Amino acid sequence: MNTSHNITMLGTGLIGMFYTLTLHRYRSRDTVKTVFSRSEERVKKFASDWNIPKWTTNMEEAINDPDTDVVIIGIPNHLHKEAVLTAAKAKKAILCTKPLGRNAAEAKEMLEAVEKAGVFQAYLEDLVYTPKTLKSLESVKNGALGKVLWVRSRETHPGPHSAWFWDMDKAGGGAIIDMGCHCAEIVRNFIGKDVKPVEVMCWADTLVHNIDAEDHGIALIRFENGSMGQIEVSWAFRGGMDLRDEVAGTEGTIWMDHFLRTGFQMFTNVGQGGYVAEKAEGDTGWLYPVGDEVNELGYTHMFIDVFDAMDKGRIPMETFYDGYVVNAVIDACYKSSKSRVWEPVKLDIWRGGEHADKDKTGKELIDGKYTLVKKEKMPDGRTKQILKDVKSGEIIEKIK
Repeated sequence: MNTSHNITMLGTGLIGMFYTLTLHRYRSRDTVKTVFSRSEERVKKFASDWNIPKWTTNMEEAINDPDTDVVIIGIPNHLHKEAVLTAAKAKKAILCTKPLGRNAAEAKEMLEAVEKAGVFQAYLEDLVYTPKTLKSLESVKNGALGKVLWVRSRETHPGPHSAWFWDMDKAGGGAIIDMGCHCAEIVRNFIGKDVKPVEVMCWADTLVHNIDAEDHGIALIRFENGSMGQIEVSWAFRGGMDLRDEVAGTEGTIWMDHFLRTGFQMFTNVGQGGYVAEKAEGDTGWLYPVGDEVNELGYTHMFIDVFDAMDKGRIPMETFYDGYVVNAVIDACYKSSKSRVWEPVKLDIWRGGEHADKDKTGKELIDGKYTLVKKEKMPDGRTKQILKDVKSGEIIEKIK
């Protein structure tokens, strides 16, 4: 069923622009009909640039426009809850950018509101929808890596575009909530979203900028099945935006570079005459342009999935519940960064499974008394086995 949707877009910043560009380019039957911004100058220009018939500086008016059936939230973090509660009351489908809330308490309130209202909802976590990530997730689900043991997700760049990101109260934090929310959900997707994150160890500090929030952070997330997630974020990385993910399993490894090393490099003394890529710091010298930015960042596949789910009455890949879990992980990161110890991930609502099994591989007995630790081919063609005696615990090696 090819249903068309009329959209209220909340926000005219970079994210609102990316969302509108993607929808108008790839989802032509689903168009933005009303746009909201707190700035009259910005909203009038945005409406003109994107041929949007209606604009307003009143958020409630934009949400309650009788000619729209979908509300997309691309405004600062401190306005998310108000927008979600208003849209839920209006019985509109609600698509919210990351992070869902400034903390898990806000996210839980939003989750409960949309579920009580019975409206369609989706969490717009674009980076789990990048072409490389979707292909990698398919391989992992097909068993190519065996059991996923460790996932590392990194996002670093020279810092956000808008002033509110740097305001701790409006954003809910600094680099960790801004970009760590991406990383945490990437980690969850590879380890398995039904596997519970149980505790976090985090370091965060303000190393460069004159702000109250952190501009750097590193966190370890331990999951119930023993798997580990590692997230790295920075608002002071020089040279553009560095998006990388690594996945290690018992049977294989995946490395992904999404933005700086995509196979497209250019050198110019005079500049290429315009925009290069998000967070690029210059337009001369060696450049790393991106062929189709909204596609490489996952927006295309994200909106295809979300609107297809809406039309077919199914659940999208990312929901408000996922946003709530991510907020709970980020809350634990902030608590650990202050306490300097492992802090539990507090989830009042858990809808996944129980995965306490930490069985190691190699339990099949060899010669009736050993388990295999490792097997490798030697330079002379023979095979070496590292074995553990199940009774004594002694580690030995055998050459075949």
